[in-house]
Amino acid sequence: MSHRPPAPSGRVTSAKIVIAGGFGVGKTTLVGSVSEITPLTTEAIMTSAGVGVDDTRQVPGKTTTTVAMDFGRISIDRDLILYLFGTPGQTRFWFMWDELVRGAIGAVVLVDTRRLADCFAAIDFFEHRRLPYLVAINCFDGMQYHDPQDVREALAISNDIPVVACDARNRESTKHVLISLVEYVLTMRRSRAVAPA
Repeated sequence: MSHRPPAPSGRVTSAKIVIAGGFGVGKTTLVGSVSEITPLTTEAIMTSAGVGVDDTRQVPGKTTTTVAMDFGRISIDRDLILYLFGTPGQTRFWFMWDELVRGAIGAVVLVDTRRLADCFAAIDFFEHRRLPYLVAINCFDGMQYHDPQDVREALAISNDIPVVACDARNRESTKHVLISLVEYVLTMRRSRAVAPA
């Protein structure tokens, strides 16, 4: 997205973006890495009640989990502010998702390719609600182990849906993901506006 001059009216546009994905894929990290304000998080210490419910084998050392949402903000340009709402990853918290997506222009589905099946529910959720989304492959340890096209095929998603690699810890990387989502949403809206009725 190129830097553009402020809107003629000087108005600032804001948009809501949802960050979703399975348990422990890096949603809180993504929001925290890119937010220009101190992010609001609802992290709670994992207790023995989660044993047998939360599979932590692929996320060793994980001691906290999001129990409501994460919230952050980033100014993409002088006239575009994105408000980020990170969802909790465990199924027992999915009852909140409908409220979190209300008013959102799109979503990022963050995936860990070691546990690709964990993102199917998020993809199904957004497809069912016809909310535009992209898939962001979180490159843990800075390594991209799978080609985006291979991930697309494994997820059985349309070629129209962007699949991008990112490092959720890196501000520029996560900013690129958000810009890609905004561009995708704008492209979809333009194509709908010119499509014959």
